[in-house]
Amino acid sequence: MSKRYGGKFSPSDATSGQNNAPVNAFRERRVAPSYLRANLLFLAPLPLLFSGIGELRAGDALGMIGEFGALSILLLSAWLLREGMKAEAEFEARKIARPPAIPRKAFAAALSGIGVFTAASLGWGQPMISAIIFGALATGAHVFAFGLDPMKKKGMSGHNAFDNERVAKAVEKAEITLAELNAAATRFGDRTLEARVERLGASVREVFRAVEDDPRDLTRARKFLGVYLTGARDATVKFADLYSATDQPKPAMITWL
Repeated sequence: MSKRYGGKFSPSDATSGQNNAPVNAFRERRVAPSYLRANLLFLAPLPLLFSGIGELRAGDALGMIGEFGALSILLLSAWLLREGMKAEAEFEARKIARPPAIPRKAFAAALSGIGVFTAASLGWGQPMISAIIFGALATGAHVFAFGLDPMKKKGMSGHNAFDNERVAKAVEKAEITLAELNAAATRFGDRTLEARVERLGASVREVFRAVEDDPRDLTRARKFLGVYLTGARDATVKFADLYSATDQPKPAMITWL
């Protein structure tokens, strides 16, 4: 009789006595978007740092404030853009979702224009009309290159808005709980535990898709999403705190996943 290979260093240890059906942890996952263009915007305003130092050495306080102020505004704009792109990726990955509560990409576009206006008017000494034109062009170019945030709710046709809203809230809450569970599991550095969490995450995402396809299934899924998932998160976080404080408990003792 054939015997499945396993060992104590295998994520699916055959000696554990568990015969869990394998779950494809990559099912329903999308390719992680690239934030290279957004990250490059952190580098673009760095020349303002050196020019601000030059203004400081020259004794031009107003020019120094303009250069450093514009640098801070543009760095904040780049950070908001990256966060907005992450929120947009999460929105696109769901069948039923609400638009982001904070339009980060729109704020990033506005801040990019304000940053360029500040640099042009205070740092470079340009006339006010020229600085306004530069700022407006920077905002327009930002919107053209990166777009704006999702503005409308996305839901399945054939279901009322109330059901879609309930599903969107439940999925958002469960996504946060799952992320906290993953973060707690990685603190152990144990591949077996991480494999269990990956299988759990794949199962949770299958529940997400089922509920999004038919919001009427939310009532039956609440026990899994609200009770089991939350309990697994709380137990893993507490055990991780205990493990990091004493180093005596072993991750293999975790049996609730």
